[in-house]
Amino acid sequence: MWAENMEYEHKRGEVDPVPDNLMKFLNEDQIIAYHGVERFGWYIKFIRRPLFQRSICVLSNPEGSRLAVLEEDGSIDEDPGIQFRG
Repeated sequence: MWAENMEYEHKRGEVDPVPDNLMKFLNEDQIIAYHGVERFGWYIKFIRRPLFQRSICVLSNPEGSRLAVLEEDGSIDEDPGIQFRG
């Protein structure tokens, strides 16, 4: 497991998967929606931050078996059509 974590950290560089300053990456609609799903155990797994593109907030269910994207309008897309590393 340690080697897997090391590889994961290497791919991300020095950037934390969930930044301390969430307000910089989430708008008001997203924050409201996140607090709603958080009550059901969903949490922010990571925020994808590609250069020169909008950030993508990725949520995980409590079991870690499903991922969803928190869209800019606050909606939750459980089938976002993007590929996640796995």
